[in-house]
Amino acid sequence: MVETIQEVVAVFDTARQLEDAVFDLQQHGFDRAAFSLLASEHAVQQKLGHSYQRVQEMEDEPAAPRETFFSRASRIEAEYGLAALLATVAGLTVGAGSAALMVPALIAAGGGAAIGGLLGRMIHKHHAETLREQLERGGLLLWVNVRGQPEAEKAIRLLQGRAARDVHLHALASS
Repeated sequence: MVETIQEVVAVFDTARQLEDAVFDLQQHGFDRAAFSLLASEHAVQQKLGHSYQRVQEMEDEPAAPRETFFSRASRIEAEYGLAALLATVAGLTVGAGSAALMVPALIAAGGGAAIGGLLGRMIHKHHAETLREQLERGGLLLWVNVRGQPEAEKAIRLLQGRAARDVHLHALASS
């Protein structure tokens, strides 16, 4: 069975404009799972077998690889929260039950924090690189999955009010 998925497409000139627009959409009832971004240049080349010169070429490309949108706050939580979580788990695992295990627990917690911090920085670096690639090619591409015409019109209106350009609705066939 072929199902049609409707999306509102928009391009932004800055990460801040994109963040503000998504926040505005969320404040007006859009679920965070409705948002996706164009994946990295490497992912585009891997999936499509070619590069792109301008993000506009990818706006209506049904096979364009996508990434989930994560807000700045979510990325900060991932960067620092992951370090804290790994430190806590490592500390609790090693230190569960004995005062004699305090030093190994602290060492394990420090190691967990270091690993978490490294993973968080890798997430941040990947995000920054993807943004840079897309801005060099004309902007940041956002897709908003919508359910029906009223929601599509609402998304278009909100995005246009947030400095988005090339705002339009398109439909994709999905199996």
